[in-house]
Amino acid sequence: MDSSYIAKRITQLRLKKNIAEHRMSLDLGHSRSYMQGISSGRAFPSMTEFLAICEYLGVTPRDFFEEENENPRLVSQITAKSKGLPDDDLSLVLSLIERLSK
Repeated sequence: MDSSYIAKRITQLRLKKNIAEHRMSLDLGHSRSYMQGISSGRAFPSMTEFLAICEYLGVTPRDFFEEENENPRLVSQITAKSKGLPDDDLSLVLSLIERLSK
């Protein structure tokens, strides 16, 4: 993983949510070109801004760095919803996931 990973991953997650760079920039309280600077590699977000970007995109920092996870927001939602399920229901969910993964 190199420094361009952050820019590429932000772009990937932003596009997944169908959000324009300028809209995201403004929503985060910056100029219209803020995200363009990050996406192009000319700028790098601070840790505070990185956390705000993760929150905006609906992912945790851990989800952000899971390269193989193309839908971190959905996986997080599934995980959160499954935490309160009884064992029998969790087993059913796992069986369904295993069936769909084949």
